[in-house]
Parts: sequence; structure tokens; C-alpha cells
Amino acid sequence: MFHYDYMTRGTCSQVISLDLDGDVVRNIQFFGGCNGNLKAISKIVDGKTVDEIEDLLTGITCGNRPTSCGDQLAKAVRAAYNASLEG
Repeated sequence: MFHYDYMTRGTCSQVISLDLDGDVVRNIQFFGGCNGNLKAISKIVDGKTVDEIEDLLTGITCGNRPTSCGDQLAKAVRAAYNASLEG
């Protein structure tokens, strides 16, 4: 299992913590942000692959911001996957 912490940009949440088992994402936690909504997102996508999460969440915005916590999660899982391949 590969653990990764992602520093978000442009959202109320500040950090996304997750584990990877190959390309399957597990144990997602958001620090900061809308607690209930982010717990729900984490449960819904737990066990999905990096590609599945990117397909679901990439490009979602929040209000007039160009990103959202979901969009940041899509970026986080890709960054984690790439980091897992490097080391």
C-alpha cells in the first residue's frame, strides 16, 4: 500500500490523504472543507481506480472557482499514482 498526501490548491480543503493499492484508491481523507460532503465523496469513490476517479471528478468547479474538492481529488489520485511509480 502506498500512502500519499496532496496539498490542494484553490479549495477550502487543504490536504487530501489517500492510499493506493496498485491503481485502486483507498482510505481517502480530506482535511478542511465541507466535512459531510467530503466524507460522502470519499466513501463513494473508495475502491475505484485512478482512471475512474479522474473520469468522474475532473473539471468540476465550485461556485466561481476554477476547481473544486472533487477536481482536486482527481489531481491527487493521479499525482499519487505517478509518485508510486517513481519510488
